[in-house]
Amino acid sequence: MTNYKLILASQSPRRQQLLKQMGYEFEVRLKETDETVPLDVLAHKVPLFLAQKKAATFSNDLKDNELLITADTIVIIDGEILNKPQDEREAFEMLSKLSGKAHEVVTGFCLSSLEKQVTDSDTTLVFFKHLTTQEIYFYIRNYAPFDKAGSYGAQDWIGLVGVERIEGSYFNVMGLPTHKLYKALVAF
Repeated sequence: MTNYKLILASQSPRRQQLLKQMGYEFEVRLKETDETVPLDVLAHKVPLFLAQKKAATFSNDLKDNELLITADTIVIIDGEILNKPQDEREAFEMLSKLSGKAHEVVTGFCLSSLEKQVTDSDTTLVFFKHLTTQEIYFYIRNYAPFDKAGSYGAQDWIGLVGVERIEGSYFNVMGLPTHKLYKALVAF
């Protein structure tokens, strides 16, 4: 499906799982990246900006036959970006904001080789039912949502009981717009 050796620059178990399920073999490589975003970057452009920023940290490390995949996912509600929560209090606040409302999940990805770079993103609209305080605390204490944008994973308990409907790609909500990534990989 590709002549390149794929490098996934993500510690996300969900991204790794999705790429495996797509039938790709890959190596995981990690580097610390400063995820500071300039204030003038529009919310929907933040994941693309960060995916490219992550790719830039590998620019001197890629070999001729390697193709780097970087990605970033954010949750946007009422114009506010919800990243990963720092603690239980912040996770509770985020899930309370999402309760009973629709929000957007935006994932940007970047494919980089020595010759070129391709980027794309996808947006999915997610509708949550009203969540009780008990449901939110149950989820936080039993599913540790601290590595997830917006404090939740659609594939977790809260997705099973709290997500009423999704408009767009479910896999985008998990962290990779697999349909767009596949198309980009084939074209690359």
